[in-house]
Amino acid sequence: MSFLTQVATRRMVMASRSAMTQAPRSFSVAARLQKTPVEATKDTIKQVDRKVSDKIVDGIETAEQAAQKVKNTDMAGKVKGAADQAAGKAEEVKGQVAGKSAEVKGKAAGKSEELKGEAKGTAQKAAGKAKGAADQL
Repeated sequence: MSFLTQVATRRMVMASRSAMTQAPRSFSVAARLQKTPVEATKDTIKQVDRKVSDKIVDGIETAEQAAQKVKNTDMAGKVKGAADQAAGKAEEVKGQVAGKSAEVKGKAAGKSEELKGEAKGTAQKAAGKAKGAADQL
């Protein structure tokens, strides 16, 4: 085979092979400007999920604050109730002390009157004896 025949054959084989293979694809590093529908849906779902989560967290915080206020209100009510109960007990004790004081005062007055009466009686008895003795003399 001559040199030209060999070269021609090789070129034809190469040409037929290149027709069988795909041409190289173009390569680009630029970002795609449009998202696919799936990506757009995912982004929308993420945004909605984030907003819902934020609102749920706000609701939980509000509920905690309300619970704290209720606890404070309950404690204030309990403290007020205890103070009212203590004031009532103080009034009760004050009444008992006043009653006991009046009773003791009454007993003392009664005893005083009794002793006064006995002293008067003894004085009259002594006066009677003295008069009787004076009459006998």
